[in-house]
Amino acid sequence: MCHRNARAAARFAGITAEAELSDWRGTVRQKYAFASELRQAKYVDLLPAYNGIAYHEGPARLIDGGVEMDGTRIAAGRIIMATGARPAVPAIPGIEAVPYLTSTTALDLEELPRSLLVVGGGYIGTELAQMFARVSVKVTLVCRSCLLPEAEPEIGAALTGYLAEEGITVVPGIAYRAIRKTERGISLTVTRDGEDMAIDADEVLVATRRTPNIEGLGLAEHGIAVSQKGGIVVDDRMRTTKVGVYAAGDVTGRDQFVYMAAYGAKLAAKNALNGDSLRYDNSAMPAIVFTDPQVARVGLTESAPRAAGHAVRISTLGLDQVLRALAARDTRGLIKLVADADTGR
Repeated sequence: MCHRNARAAARFAGITAEAELSDWRGTVRQKYAFASELRQAKYVDLLPAYNGIAYHEGPARLIDGGVEMDGTRIAAGRIIMATGARPAVPAIPGIEAVPYLTSTTALDLEELPRSLLVVGGGYIGTELAQMFARVSVKVTLVCRSCLLPEAEPEIGAALTGYLAEEGITVVPGIAYRAIRKTERGISLTVTRDGEDMAIDADEVLVATRRTPNIEGLGLAEHGIAVSQKGGIVVDDRMRTTKVGVYAAGDVTGRDQFVYMAAYGAKLAAKNALNGDSLRYDNSAMPAIVFTDPQVARVGLTESAPRAAGHAVRISTLGLDQVLRALAARDTRGLIKLVADADTGR
């Protein structure tokens, strides 16, 4: 990644720059130390500063009138569930016998593989595919539909082209058949356009989706509804289907961004203590993908208002028409605006 950014300087007359990755292990260890320091300083060390917070660590589950933890009963009139989510394993036959990487373990690798297969074209898979490609790993990315299925199709298509220009092989529109361990690594068999094909790599990174952490919490016996995708169901006040119990963040299975988790948790806490007056509103939620070029959106994509029967007006502008992009000598990308045809909103 560093050498690409350095080479980009050559877009400007009279400027040259060079950079190269010299010690991947050192980079990874610095990342790990930095994350550990921040976790301690910004979370763990802050708790004692609040007199009203008692911190207990260990497995907990709901009981009538509160929570039980390691045999200790903690009485509570209001409870907020915020147990987060973890990388989910896709239903590929043979996956349980294959040593696969996740978004967490891939960033702990101290030795870079020569080749990497990324399974999943969402924002996590796309970001990591580009990152590893930029440190000289041969990357293939496979996905069932298209790259960034939540984004506008024009944007996913444009990014697919930019990744291909960097040497990343993107294979969209596939069905997973089987995966197995081989002498040199792994082999994934997929079906595309009615034909089977095998994709081989040293390592496989699974980045298909994240699954909420709901095991062992006692949700079913306390009548707390869970969605088909495994998230705790909440209404627009962050209330679960049990009175007095709220949920926020990735465990709800929706809007899995750190700022939306913080927003939902703030609403849950205020509603729990002050009478449920605040509503969760994600109608203008920003979403960002840290690829290069970056992808950002806010509000509704074109398909949502169309599906709801609204007439929409679409404007699309290539960045080669934007002075700021021309001045930066990087005109990759586009802007798409979706407006209500009648009001212009």
